[in-house]
Parts: sequence; C-alpha cells; structure tokens
Amino acid sequence: MQENVSLACSECKRRNYTTTKNKKTNTEKLERAKYCRFCRKHTVHKEGKV
Repeated sequence: MQENVSLACSECKRRNYTTTKNKKTNTEKLERAKYCRFCRKHTVHKEGKV
C-alpha cells in the first residue's frame, strides 16, 4: 500500500525530494522541513504528485 510522493519547496515550488507514504495510515498530505538547494535554506516541503 506504499505510494511514492514528491516533496516540493513551498517557496520556489521545485520538487527536491521523493519519499514513500502509506495511504491507509496517513491520509493527510506530508509536510516536512527540508533543505532546498535552490533557495539555499531550510524551508517547508509539501507533498505533491510524482
């Protein structure tokens, strides 16, 4: 039931990371604080389509 999702930067909107998510246990969208190499700082990355 794992699904691949991409994480996009909330500031520049670029997709920097991919991860997996279990859709049965996590129904809401992922939100993580990750480093964006384009913005050169830590920003919030939100789940998007692969």
